[in-house]
Amino acid sequence: MKGIILAGGLGSRLHPLTKITNKHLLPVYDRPMIYYPIEALVNAGIDDIMIVTGGKKSGDFLSLLGNGSDFGLKHLNYTYQEGEGGIAEALGLCEHWASDDDICVILGDNLIERNIKKAVTDFCEQERGAKIMLKEVHDPERFGVATLSGDSVVEIVEKPSEPVSNLAVIGIYMYDNRVFEIIKTLVPSDRGELEITDVNNWYIEDKSMTFEVLEGWWTDAGTFSSLHRSASLVAEGGANRRD
Repeated sequence: MKGIILAGGLGSRLHPLTKITNKHLLPVYDRPMIYYPIEALVNAGIDDIMIVTGGKKSGDFLSLLGNGSDFGLKHLNYTYQEGEGGIAEALGLCEHWASDDDICVILGDNLIERNIKKAVTDFCEQERGAKIMLKEVHDPERFGVATLSGDSVVEIVEKPSEPVSNLAVIGIYMYDNRVFEIIKTLVPSDRGELEITDVNNWYIEDKSMTFEVLEGWWTDAGTFSSLHRSASLVAEGGANRRD
């Protein structure tokens, strides 16, 4: 399995901080934000990683990370996304590199307390399909919200005004290599983006979507309040525990 970290976009919700740097290079307590998704993949046993970045300061990723030796990696891969075409568009840029392998995708502003090793192992044992990670949140209207029926995901609704549950689809996704053909069929949403929720709902209709509820805390760091919360959580108990 290969790992993909999506660290593009303009970070407009964090202006003016992001007028001078990429959001994912901002500090979260004692490390740059981008360190956390890299550690999450490495702790799950994934060491072939692509970083999708963008913006005027994209070269700073190479200056900071190099080939990933600080994480025990022999090599890091990079590609560039122009503008804000959405998560699915950014993922589509990795098609040639991913080849026929399964992939684990993490949004670059996501932090977790524990690890996803079991979820990755379980997904590798699936014959095909996708797996999403879910987490109960107090503000589900900010996220894609999953409706479950027993052990199945019935539907995902993006940023619903009246959520049917508090189970948010967090920014960790696993896909078989069909995902790139699915992305090519997508139509931009009203936001002008290719939505990852449309990809996930395709797998739901295909009846090949599984899920796991994440243990431990999870947060994104895409707003001032969540960036502050991220730093506080890391300071109190760390992140990416291996147990």
